[in-house]
Amino acid sequence: MAKTAKALKTQALNATDQLTELVVKALQEIKGHDITCLDLRELPGAVADMFIVCHGDSQPQVEGLIRSVEEIVYKEIKENPLHREGFENAQWILLDYFNVVVHVFQKEQRDYYGIERLWADATIRQIKDIY
Repeated sequence: MAKTAKALKTQALNATDQLTELVVKALQEIKGHDITCLDLRELPGAVADMFIVCHGDSQPQVEGLIRSVEEIVYKEIKENPLHREGFENAQWILLDYFNVVVHVFQKEQRDYYGIERLWADATIRQIKDIY
């Protein structure tokens, strides 16, 4: 029995939301700062459904945040990022899970590039720090 277009869209939305929550959990475990979810689903021409942005205090913390995301996402839903970049200096590391893109910065680079300002039309959800 073929799934209807509505059922497929609902399934995709649920997958995006599930992945988003797993990424947020992983970032919180390593004390990512100012976790922000930018929901791009209503924006025409958006490159993904969701951007998740946060920053760490140092290169080792940024790398740890990314490792945490990759480990938890793989453990829970067996998904690896389609693309990874920024590991050379760990000032801005990106994980692309197709519908969800994770941006982990060092503070100075986050302020400089201003991802949240560039996508200010998105629905923005700030995640409260848990520490």
